[in-house]
Amino acid sequence: MKFIIKHEAQGRMRIQLAQPRMSLEQADLLELYLRGLPQVTRTAVHERTRCAIVEYQGPREDIIPALSRFSYQTEGLKEHLPSHSTREINRAYEEKLTGMIALKAAGALFFPAPLRAAYTIWKALPYLLRGAKCLLRGQLYVDVLDGLSIGISLLRKDFATASSVRFLLGLGELLEEWTHKKSVSDLAQCMSLNIDRVWLKTPQGDVLTPLSQIQTGDRICVRLGGMIPLDGVIAEGEVMVNQASLTGESVPVPKGAGMTVYAGTVVEEGECVLQVAGQSGSSRYDKIVAMIEQSEFLKSTAESRAANLADRLVPYTLTGSMLTWLLTGNVTRALSVLMVDFSCALKLAMPLAVLSAMREASGFHITVKGGKYLEAVAQADTVVFDKTGTLTHACPVVEAVIPFGGQNEADMLRVAACLEEHFPHSMANAVVQAARERGLSHEEMHSEVEYLVAHGIASRISSKRVVIGSAHFVFEDEGCVIPEGEQVRYDTLPEHYSHLYLAIGGVLSAVICISDPLRAEAGQVIRSLRSLGIRRIVMLTGDSERTAAAIAAQVGVDEYRAEVLPEDKASFVETERAKGHTVIMIGDGINDSPALSKANIGIAISDGAAIAREIADITIAADSLYELVSLRMAAEKLMKRIRSNYRFVIGFNSGLIALGALGVIPPATSAALHNLSTLAISLRSMTNLLEAK
Repeated sequence: MKFIIKHEAQGRMRIQLAQPRMSLEQADLLELYLRGLPQVTRTAVHERTRCAIVEYQGPREDIIPALSRFSYQTEGLKEHLPSHSTREINRAYEEKLTGMIALKAAGALFFPAPLRAAYTIWKALPYLLRGAKCLLRGQLYVDVLDGLSIGISLLRKDFATASSVRFLLGLGELLEEWTHKKSVSDLAQCMSLNIDRVWLKTPQGDVLTPLSQIQTGDRICVRLGGMIPLDGVIAEGEVMVNQASLTGESVPVPKGAGMTVYAGTVVEEGECVLQVAGQSGSSRYDKIVAMIEQSEFLKSTAESRAANLADRLVPYTLTGSMLTWLLTGNVTRALSVLMVDFSCALKLAMPLAVLSAMREASGFHITVKGGKYLEAVAQADTVVFDKTGTLTHACPVVEAVIPFGGQNEADMLRVAACLEEHFPHSMANAVVQAARERGLSHEEMHSEVEYLVAHGIASRISSKRVVIGSAHFVFEDEGCVIPEGEQVRYDTLPEHYSHLYLAIGGVLSAVICISDPLRAEAGQVIRSLRSLGIRRIVMLTGDSERTAAAIAAQVGVDEYRAEVLPEDKASFVETERAKGHTVIMIGDGINDSPALSKANIGIAISDGAAIAREIADITIAADSLYELVSLRMAAEKLMKRIRSNYRFVIGFNSGLIALGALGVIPPATSAALHNLSTLAISLRSMTNLLEAK
């Protein structure tokens, strides 16, 4: 790529591409490339000026070559380009807004009065019809006030006032529609599938293949906990599929051979071979958009309250207008009251504030699936953390393999890796990686493996039952024993490691010591959450008491529970809610899913299990827990803004009504001030709550 550096400062530069023009797709490709560079912390591409603003870390000498390497034909870049571009939405609405304002200005300057009057009547008809329909249905909604305001102005031949009211109403509707569509688009992009590769069935075996290369009719394998990447028909196997994201069903449904499954749903039990019915495209995106737009139950209480209050206030505005006319006999004063209503601002500003907050959250790598969850985050007083993958990085490493019963260390690691490779999770990956690093091959030596969620794995080798998993699973569920004479050695296992127990033939054969590095920011995040009003922070983990105590002491939680099962986590959350607490549950694994669904707000880590992300109400980036602090701050500031909006709308419009009734301001001024205040508060509601990152 050839470019010119137009401006430069420490860690920031503005470049202009050496090309005559830039299409929307090219702008999206460049932005996608820049965001993928490890040096770049923030970027924005402006297609009209062919400029890109790049904020970066590290030396300037590193970023310049990286920028120069860009090409619109960069391999694999288009495959990750979103099927729906927010940039296209912005361009379309920018043109609509510009056209509306230009037409208004041109009409005022160049159209003769009769033509302006005819145009005003023509554009007013939709408002008059909507108001009439409401009256015919016996409803007194804001459409009635809009229709009456414009209609009475037309009857009085006050075309300037009617035109101004109609223009401001149209402008507000356009801005609301723009913000809504952009917010929905941003959310849908965040919630769209982030699956790059799938296991393709071939005559030579399963091959890890880029999703973009999968064709209709191909057969792919989807295992337990995996997200179904494409619409298709099950060719082999039986599974339980969680379809909540598309159908709202809370209970997983059984799917067998010949049955259809849909992209974005999650396999909760079993595994299957799927015959693809359609290539990767926009179907999943469109389904998500429809889900967001139709999910009225996801509205916050504040939004619903605003909408209900707005409709309830309409009769009072009409009554006030009639009383003013009866008491004063002055139609102008009555019309001044009628020109003002609380409904417009209440119905417009509150949803805009919530949608804008959700859009802003996506900029902080936070996906919120509904406004009510932001409201709940602001009210929360209890936060429950899962440990592995949440407070820790979920990138554990094997520190030691301690054999028992005279077993060989290398042989035990080989057996463990052979079992664990079938059901990859963070600790399993650590075992497989350790075997790979030590050059230990582990060809299949066992029969079919059985995976028990949050417990472990069982199989048979040479007719002996082999199990690997937690102490609870190995010793209590499976009844395995410690070799005679090795109890002391077992009791002195290193306490600061997590332990994975391997037993063969009912006897402990090895303990694999695994360390899972704590997130550097975990302690500070917990302190920050306390400063933001969270009164109680709890850690739940399936690890041993010793490991849990060590981690809890390091991060500073108020209390912890060790060796808990998925049902124990869910039960704990339910108990806290029964006590009257508003609970946030944060997790990343399959075993966290029950607790996530039981909490007031379930928050999943973005690179965690697919089922956790589907069940969760909010998803945060895996990079940093500071997103939780940003989320809490945004939620609190949103509720503060909503309360502020209420006070302003009620106070300002009450003042306008009083001034209109007293004859201080005429109808045109009353309408202009009312609509301008509605527009102003709506624009304010669209501004960011937090400082940009």
